[in-house]
Amino acid sequence: MPRNRSGRSVVQSAIDIKRWQQQTPTVVEARPARCPACGVASCPLGGAIRLQGHGKRERQVWGPSGPDQRPEMLTVTARRYRCVSCGAVLLVVPRGVLGRRLYSASAIGFALALWGLVLATAAEVRRRVAPAGIVGDSAVTGWTTLRRWVRDVAQRRLFAEAPDPVPRASLRQRAASAAVALAASADPTTRALPIEHRAFLGAAHAA
Repeated sequence: MPRNRSGRSVVQSAIDIKRWQQQTPTVVEARPARCPACGVASCPLGGAIRLQGHGKRERQVWGPSGPDQRPEMLTVTARRYRCVSCGAVLLVVPRGVLGRRLYSASAIGFALALWGLVLATAAEVRRRVAPAGIVGDSAVTGWTTLRRWVRDVAQRRLFAEAPDPVPRASLRQRAASAAVALAASADPTTRALPIEHRAFLGAAHAA
């Protein structure tokens, strides 16, 4: 189970958002193999459980559930665990849910591809990614959140393994570079899909 690079106490499950929404996994199904804080095995052979269930917590997740779907606001029930070895409290979330961010990794990857590769306007990207129906005057022609995501990618606060952009590249060029890398993370069987669709799919694996 990979650790979410966007938040130290947030761990991504191998279960995706859609499956998680259909049925919240049990404590056993969602339990990480190891504590990401101290590395102890959660269920050592012949020993007591080290990562114990510690309740639940609801998390909002924004964005479309697929590249051709309308954006929505979902609520997922994440599972909490406490490590009895080091005291760390972990929040286990579906694959693609990012720590300290409302939008899913897939929604962000999709937005970067639409803006950087498809060359959609920021307003069009917002229409296809953001679930909010009411926007301020500044959002009619632009979207500040999109630019913030691009800067976060460049500063390794988001999709940390995305390649370094060309020096002095524009924000749109940086978005394109990140989107290509995310698309490359998608399953090889998706190669026939449009690149923005592959960026959507690959972003959940690269988060």
